[in-house]
Amino acid sequence: MEEKYVPDVSTIVNGRIAQLVEDGDLKNSTIIIPNAISAELEYRAGLGKDSGFSGLAELRELRKFADQGVLEIKFTGEKFTSEQVGGNEFRSAIRDLAREEGATLITSDIVMAEASGVEDLEVMHLKPLHVEYTPKLFQYFGKDTMSVHLKERVRPMAKVGHPGKFRIKVLDEDPLDEEDLRDIAREITELARRDPDGFIEIERKGASMVQFREYRIAIARPPFSDGLEITAVRPIVEVGLEDYELSDRLKARLSERAEGVLVAGPPGAGKSTFAQALAEFYRAKEKVVKTMEKPRDLQVSDEITQYAALEEDMRNTADILLMVRPDYTIYDELRKTDDFEIFVDMRFAGVGMVGVVHSTRAIDAVQRLIGRVELGMIPMVVDTVIFIKAGEVKEVFSLKPTVGIPHGMGAPDLARPMVEVCDFDSGEPHYQIYSFGEQVVVMPVRKRELTPQEKQKVKSIRKEVKRRTGADVDVEMLSSQDVVVWADKSDIARIIGKGGRTVESLQNKLGVRIDVQERQGKPTSSGSGGIEFKVNPKDEGRHLTIRLGEEYGRGEAEVYAGDSFLFETPIGKDGDIRVKRDSQLGKRLKAVTKQGIPLRVKIL
Repeated sequence: MEEKYVPDVSTIVNGRIAQLVEDGDLKNSTIIIPNAISAELEYRAGLGKDSGFSGLAELRELRKFADQGVLEIKFTGEKFTSEQVGGNEFRSAIRDLAREEGATLITSDIVMAEASGVEDLEVMHLKPLHVEYTPKLFQYFGKDTMSVHLKERVRPMAKVGHPGKFRIKVLDEDPLDEEDLRDIAREITELARRDPDGFIEIERKGASMVQFREYRIAIARPPFSDGLEITAVRPIVEVGLEDYELSDRLKARLSERAEGVLVAGPPGAGKSTFAQALAEFYRAKEKVVKTMEKPRDLQVSDEITQYAALEEDMRNTADILLMVRPDYTIYDELRKTDDFEIFVDMRFAGVGMVGVVHSTRAIDAVQRLIGRVELGMIPMVVDTVIFIKAGEVKEVFSLKPTVGIPHGMGAPDLARPMVEVCDFDSGEPHYQIYSFGEQVVVMPVRKRELTPQEKQKVKSIRKEVKRRTGADVDVEMLSSQDVVVWADKSDIARIIGKGGRTVESLQNKLGVRIDVQERQGKPTSSGSGGIEFKVNPKDEGRHLTIRLGEEYGRGEAEVYAGDSFLFETPIGKDGDIRVKRDSQLGKRLKAVTKQGIPLRVKIL
């Protein structure tokens, strides 16, 4: 008697039916395809979901086998609309068809298998199995390949090297066509469904995210992308915490006290690799460790359970974890406000939290908490920030609450609660975070090298203040938007203006926030230049020359007669300022010198 089989959606989508035919298990049988399945696959494919394309490709394979006489294929059964597919009635209809046809139901779905058993149907339950061959996508990976990038009409490329030092390598001069990519996408999604080490983490209209073993694979297709594209990423190094150059003090902090940690860094810097090492470090300390990931791509021991978003919501995952009460939870990654709120809730519940955050600077990771957490609570949520770049720990900050006078504010009555962000090993403050009116200010407190743009801004501010008020000031850049103008006591009122109108006008024109402070006792080497010389021009025929020294060559300077500004000028490469003797400036210099007014030069 000829065997009859009715597959359900799960076995069509994961490609197991064609595999059984190739293995000879379904040879000379009749495969009955419910019309309901065709409708569901068409519906999924219409949404741009890879499961729909994989299922339709599987039906094409079965049709080829039928054309070759290997088996018979028949489409029958009730037809469903797009609104009906996927529900209980839909699943029940597939079982009813198997009963009517006297066929064996084939399924990879444990629920479907159990329900069929209850209804006394003949059922073949295909359990997950490990794939023994290398999928075509993974054949693009070499020993040092970090990621592979495939797109239709484009040559296949790979990122080769390691975080911080890599190159783009063209793998083949012939561009890929859409059919090639469809086959690769279908193969990898089928394998992810049939292999216990595979997961379809995300499936949306036009995009899927697959985690297969250590590979994270993103599949994008129109209308989401402008062409079919597959990007596969994998970690290329397995490291432990001992492989990082961490101070003994930091190791002690991580093992004894740090319970709110942010691991920050730019994309591809090695943040997740460090988080994995930290998770294994805690596990080795006999701590209960869990992870919250979407997708689940951390490569950790089996003792560490990896949780995804329960019912597409990490809040549900957090609710479960709060009942499980792990010692530490690795949250990879914090992006949206909901992620930060969940992190805070779990931290306040007493769970040790490690959050992975995208940022270009260490302080940016802290700034992402501002507005999401009350200022005074930030050090209770996060006490340590570890910044990773190029696979190495570049900076470590500790956070502590304090009360004091913010940097750049001299008046004692301006003291307020603050959060200090300090270098972990030296304890030296790098930033102060405090409320200023309705704003929260993140103020750098270390001296730093100014960028060329900031140096130009300093010059513009000094020149504009000089033009408006006649005051000679020094300018200290605290950040790209905050400056301190240091002025003589007699000039402060004039710079501020009546009712603050002058300084407000300056702020609006220059695009910075200006804090005017008395210059008394303030050194002038904080980015505004301020190195001064008393000079005496030498008459050298056609030019008046002011010699400063080669070390100041190619710089810029301002020339003053007493306290009066004369002009600004570039310095020659040999360190000299030359003014034509018969020019208007030259005549002014000669007149000032003749009157015995002292000349001075300020290096900018």
